[in-house]
Amino acid sequence: MTTKPQEILLAEPRGFCAGVDRAIEIVERALTKFGAPIYVRHEIVHNTYVVNDLKEKGAIFIEELADVPPGATLVFSAHGVSKAIQLEAERREFQIFDATCPLVTKVHVEVAKLHKEGYEFIMIGHKGHPEVEGTMGQLDSGIHLVEDVADVARIAPLQTQLLAVVTQTTLSVDDAAEITAAVKARFPQVRSPKMQDICYATQNRQDAVKVLSSQVDILIVVGSPTSSNSNRLRELAAKLGTTAYMVDDASELQESWFDGMATVGLTAGASAPDVLVKQVIDRIRALGAVSVRKMDGIEETIKFPLPKGLKLDAQGHVMDVGDSLLHQSS
Repeated sequence: MTTKPQEILLAEPRGFCAGVDRAIEIVERALTKFGAPIYVRHEIVHNTYVVNDLKEKGAIFIEELADVPPGATLVFSAHGVSKAIQLEAERREFQIFDATCPLVTKVHVEVAKLHKEGYEFIMIGHKGHPEVEGTMGQLDSGIHLVEDVADVARIAPLQTQLLAVVTQTTLSVDDAAEITAAVKARFPQVRSPKMQDICYATQNRQDAVKVLSSQVDILIVVGSPTSSNSNRLRELAAKLGTTAYMVDDASELQESWFDGMATVGLTAGASAPDVLVKQVIDRIRALGAVSVRKMDGIEETIKFPLPKGLKLDAQGHVMDVGDSLLHQSS
């Protein structure tokens, strides 16, 4: 007789991080204050459910600023944008709210500061990811992308005396450390980031998966295919020898995955809402799981402030502040 799932063990922490919470709230408050449509440059966060929910509320997601009508309200996604996009949006005189995660903005600020001191940069990240494009787009030149250890041997900075490493915030902590070590081996004088660029939420969710993997027979990661941090969670579990699958929602679960799997681990990427986790739990319960247990883990209490023009008054209404634009210097 084939064993069906008996227990679900929930990773802690999992799901939304402070940057994702803030980005979604910026779009929702802009819709409340200004009405639909609100234009958003790129998916606000990489999650299908979140994007579709905001579309239904009146958000329009675009890639090219030419698709935004004059005078419209525009939100930059949590991943950040290049200087060129920022300047073009200002030139077109949109009403701009910047939902860039403050931890990404921190990287942009560091790049700008060190660039003025003459530094070139090695960026560890995934080519084509919007966060990488935004960070590399802070400079016209002098920033070199490496995706793996092999790339480190191929880059050719103009000088090596002033060289600094920055990373995409949603990488695998272990992969980033391995690539950084290769960079330091080739360029011993390279400057490491002041503070680790990989965000607290990415680190915490990966640490939880490391603990969880040894306690379960299978791990399910809730996250969309475009979500970098969700993909890293599945890859990490697989590297640790645990059967792991990533699903956008409960409809993608396959009953055959759970044959012989008594204990199911469950986590969610930083852009996946809890409603999807609950639906996955319900589906696994329907397959036979009788208990749900939450593992011990870090409780995240970080909250990032909203732009001035979107803060609420005492009655819970969006305040009518004259200076409603948020242009974060980066």
